[in-house]
Amino acid sequence: MAGAGRILLVDDDVDIRRMLAEYFGSHGFDVIEAGSGVEMRERLADSVPDVALLDVRLPGEDGFSLLRYLRERHAMGVLMVTGAGEVVDRIVGLELGADDYVAKPFEPRELLARVKSVMRRMGESAAPPVGEAPSAPLAVGACRLDLASRRLFGADGAEIALTAMEFDLLRAFVERPERVLSRDDLLNLTRNRDWEPFDRSIDIRIARLRRKIEPDPEHPRLIRTVRGAGYMYVPGA
Repeated sequence: MAGAGRILLVDDDVDIRRMLAEYFGSHGFDVIEAGSGVEMRERLADSVPDVALLDVRLPGEDGFSLLRYLRERHAMGVLMVTGAGEVVDRIVGLELGADDYVAKPFEPRELLARVKSVMRRMGESAAPPVGEAPSAPLAVGACRLDLASRRLFGADGAEIALTAMEFDLLRAFVERPERVLSRDDLLNLTRNRDWEPFDRSIDIRIARLRRKIEPDPEHPRLIRTVRGAGYMYVPGA
């Protein structure tokens, strides 16, 4: 199983880190450990992992602050570890750009499945079939979406960072214009069946997307809410 990927574990609990390092190591992962934000930055100076697992409740600089740091500097998957029942922590993490979350106490097998899901979404190629010319970037309001490179560019040409889930959601919308998509549809289209269809995860992702592509996110025109049904993408709005 060697070569499954590289994962960064950030948790101040040494016993949890050792347990997870052993577990992920047994599944072929190269594991990097850090007990604080300072140690995390030191580890990142040596190598950048595929996925980071951040405990929210770290002493000093908490997991949310570290999430902001990672999102500003690195393209990697990020999973947040929250306390059982801490719904607010999960919402804040998703709003800040976490790819997924898991609550303590967790089952290592579930955590492994979620890590693999994030890595799969990040690694999926959107390149066209062999022999088919790549398509031109698609207009999304004033932005341009390049499906081949999985990148979004603003009106000024600067890249707008997207998480793997945000890209998958945006692609689902632009490939199905003028069609109402329920939360359940979006979970199927983005292959995120490990999320509950009626939790706030989809709504939070769409709110983040709106802030990136809508001229006025408070009054969205591109990704519209269809009350009681879901969402609909309206190109050229």
